Amino acid sequence: MDVHLRDLRYFVAVAEELNVTRAAERLFVSQPALSKQLRALERQLGFGLFERVPSGVTLTQQGEALLPVARDLLERWTGGLESARAAAPSGTLVIGMQTAVGRGLQHEALRRFRESMPGWEVSLRLVGWDDPSGGLADGSSDVAFIWLPVPPGLSTHVLVRERRGVAMPDGHRLAELAEVPFAELRDEPFIALPAAAGPLRDYWLGLDARDDEPVIGSVANTPDVVFEALTGGLGVVLVTEGNAALYGRPGMTYRPVTGLPPGELAIAWREGDTRPQVSAFVTALRQAA
Repeated sequence: MDVHLRDLRYFVAVAEELNVTRAAERLFVSQPALSKQLRALERQLGFGLFERVPSGVTLTQQGEALLPVARDLLERWTGGLESARAAAPSGTLVIGMQTAVGRGLQHEALRRFRESMPGWEVSLRLVGWDDPSGGLADGSSDVAFIWLPVPPGLSTHVLVRERRGVAMPDGHRLAELAEVPFAELRDEPFIALPAAAGPLRDYWLGLDARDDEPVIGSVANTPDVVFEALTGGLGVVLVTEGNAALYGRPGMTYRPVTGLPPGELAIAWREGDTRPQVSAFVTALRQAA
């Protein structure tokens, strides 16, 4: 039986909080997504881990027995990961990314970082949108390029502000317009991020500019899946100008949208993380931007 470390982290967080809502806030995930994952874990294990009580949840006898084992596995994995990173000449900085960065930022920042932290290695890690923290929540990333809004518990520095537009299949009824009023998109099916993306999903559905529920044509967890769904005619998607250029492909048309505030790309790190390698990379990005 293969159980993901993420599932163990979810189980331990709920076991410690004894409240799914508080655990979801601690994990930077939505409460429905956390509840769904816990139910899936219980089905996989073949027994219940929690029972509902008026104040939240309580552990079953099986959950009580499993908790110390889960904690031990997570601690050993974290320790092993840190040992592996420390095996580099001076260490490894892990950078989480949910989309391609481009815009001349990444290469210049890496050059400046290597100058200030000689001997350090850099690892780029692609993180799905089901983790809106870019890997910061579970410690698998040291810093992350993230589109705002971000979950609580993270510090950010905005690198780029870009106009939001709409990507649509070639031949779409709105492709003839030079600019698309957002009101014209209200009834269009959208390609959405997964529910676990929380406020980030809402933002890229334009909920900050609408008072109705969007039509969801498809759900995608990575940019490649988004644009495959788009060119396949499953819906449209909001995207910034820079990302439209980075992900441009045959069969796709991009038009600016009026009536929306701009998107913001930021570098993020955990609040209170003052490690020199993190500070050096953030400083390098500030200079590059």
